[in-house]
Amino acid sequence: MVEIDGARLLATLSTLRSFGAVGTGVVRPTFSDEDMAARRWLRGEMQDAGLSASIDGVGNVIGRSPNPGPALIIGSHSDTQPRGGWLDGAMGVAYAIEIARAIGDDPSTCQLAIDAVAWSDEEGTYTSCLGSASFVGELTAAELQHTNAAGETVGSAIERVGLADVAPSRLDPGRHIGYLEAHIEQGPHLEDAGLCVGVVTSIVGIRAMRVTFTGEQNHAGTTPMSRRKDAGVAMFEFGSRIRGRLAEVAGPTTVWTIGNARLEPGAESIIPGFAELVVQFRDPDEAVLAAMETLIVSTALELTGEGPVDVAASCPREPIVPTEMHPQLRNHVSAAAEARVPGEWVEMPSAAGHDPMVIAHHLPCAMLFVPSIDGVSHDFAEDSHDHDIVTGCQVLADAAVSILLDAGSSPA
Repeated sequence: MVEIDGARLLATLSTLRSFGAVGTGVVRPTFSDEDMAARRWLRGEMQDAGLSASIDGVGNVIGRSPNPGPALIIGSHSDTQPRGGWLDGAMGVAYAIEIARAIGDDPSTCQLAIDAVAWSDEEGTYTSCLGSASFVGELTAAELQHTNAAGETVGSAIERVGLADVAPSRLDPGRHIGYLEAHIEQGPHLEDAGLCVGVVTSIVGIRAMRVTFTGEQNHAGTTPMSRRKDAGVAMFEFGSRIRGRLAEVAGPTTVWTIGNARLEPGAESIIPGFAELVVQFRDPDEAVLAAMETLIVSTALELTGEGPVDVAASCPREPIVPTEMHPQLRNHVSAAAEARVPGEWVEMPSAAGHDPMVIAHHLPCAMLFVPSIDGVSHDFAEDSHDHDIVTGCQVLADAAVSILLDAGSSPA
């Protein structure tokens, strides 16, 4: 089987890390100067790997093998969170380049076709999974009007970075037979179990519910407790009740978070007349997600009935449905893991969203995880051991070769 160059892989990652480096982390939001500089550098790296590379009209860096196909796409995203880690997304892009190089350098595999990609805006600086949605033809005109925190639209950003007249790349059904992505786990499970590879079974569904509390604003000192319609009290009561109720219907991997809450007007001496929070919940089972949504709505209705504050729950955006990885491609990754690290891998769901949740509706997908130290991600402390990074790349390279050699019975 083909052998990757671990030192070369780590050097690629180290250089990519330098674009937007801040301490141990990286600040490289989509369409920033640092992001575009990194994309131009990645284009050059893909060209050095023997690929025909370009930056398309939404910022995707696409490297196309000169071989006719069938072809596998391998990649991830190269943008980061506002204060992100150095491996989230970047590792999968470096894997794609290294695998293309290694396969192209080996006489026994140089006829195989690997197309490498660095997707644009997976992290949602403007709109989540911008690049992959464009690639599969799902990007809408409305999404081009989505904005970043500064109010700049996707369309304006594309024009600012000089891509307005560049055509977007598109999936080629006659060429592409599948998509592989590697990623850090972003959680503690692999490290806690002493394992070095996770083969992803599915990507969780994600839903969010906005819950509003409408009471009456009044003076915090002169209003008797019995007369108050305190939206803040109702919000805290809701949070207390919902925690126990969601636990009753949760599955083994269910998670939920109230990560966004506010009071109006938010002054120490004013009883809040309005409050709002968002509950986000994730699970690979659509039935569990539906049960959680039902509980949130019923708890809101219950609190309204008790008074004195009106409580309402609504869906602020379209839910993300659970996405299964393709069984045949997944089996190739599992077989490669067992061959390289017997007994040191596991099948597991992804609790985070990734580009395959968009791509999988158009092309067979598989994913591989490597451990995250202390389970930390989306933070400057994010890290993985060099050994795990190199091992994961070798496993994915083995799986890619196996899939392409078996392409006579296409997974599509």
